[in-house]
Amino acid sequence: MALPTLSRVDLIALSETDVTQPIPKESIFAALATPPFLYIPGTFNTRDLGLLPLTPPSPSGNTNSQTRKVGIRPGLIYRSGGFFPNGGFNDAAKTQLATQLGIKKIFDIRSVREHAHAPDPEIPGVKNVWIAATEKEATVNLADFLEGKGERGYVKMYMDVLSGYRDVIGALLRSLLETPDEAVLFHCTAGRDRTGVVAGLLLSLAGVSEEDVQMDWMLSRIGTEMAREQLLGFAMKGAGVASVESEGFGNLVSLRRECWAAFVKEVKRVYGGWEGYVRRELGLGVGEVEALGRVLRGE
Repeated sequence: MALPTLSRVDLIALSETDVTQPIPKESIFAALATPPFLYIPGTFNTRDLGLLPLTPPSPSGNTNSQTRKVGIRPGLIYRSGGFFPNGGFNDAAKTQLATQLGIKKIFDIRSVREHAHAPDPEIPGVKNVWIAATEKEATVNLADFLEGKGERGYVKMYMDVLSGYRDVIGALLRSLLETPDEAVLFHCTAGRDRTGVVAGLLLSLAGVSEEDVQMDWMLSRIGTEMAREQLLGFAMKGAGVASVESEGFGNLVSLRRECWAAFVKEVKRVYGGWEGYVRRELGLGVGEVEALGRVLRGE
């Protein structure tokens, strides 16, 4: 019997669950059975960016108005957390990625340490792409997350992603331009922060509204639920704290709209927007950015 699925409104409400509290099993199972989520054994937070439920268009009384296509073509770009052979990422899961989803390249957005500790598995017909970050792996400073809802810490952390991982991000975008019919997947460890930044970039270049891009980011609260306790433990170790009650830690591990909004505001201030980042940091020309938008939208 098929699991019940949730509406867009239900997904948004569930994504606002406090990270220190578990999501009820019946709710999480229904959510993970709802697009854009996909189930692949041995990984988590796996989604098809093209299946993100976008805000329904508002009725327009102007019959001459032209509505521009927005959003990423389904089946083109996938996002996920890391792959765990001991957690069930077996030959069947590899076949699902390579054959059923048709993924041709996997882009690894992780640090030297993370990649060395757990390199991506070899999958027949799939090319693994990893490029070392251009900057030293940042350490978490909880002082950056003390004020408000942690906006300052998130802005710093995510701007570091854009600069430090620009080489692999650029390789991903150029792959889409050069082989527009080949599906790709990108991931970090939790599929939340670094992956969320890259997903936000791609969705924005595809014309998706800021509200819907923010929703995609928030959905990681649902996508990481099955590994929630383990990820909280990793975060505590990385932050050097012994309790989830430590000052600033709650802001660090939570996904709040204000933090994503503050990050986008900083992208606009520094680069003039996402397209400005792509042109200035990644070196794409105006025509390439326009062509990339068409590839993403499937035009």
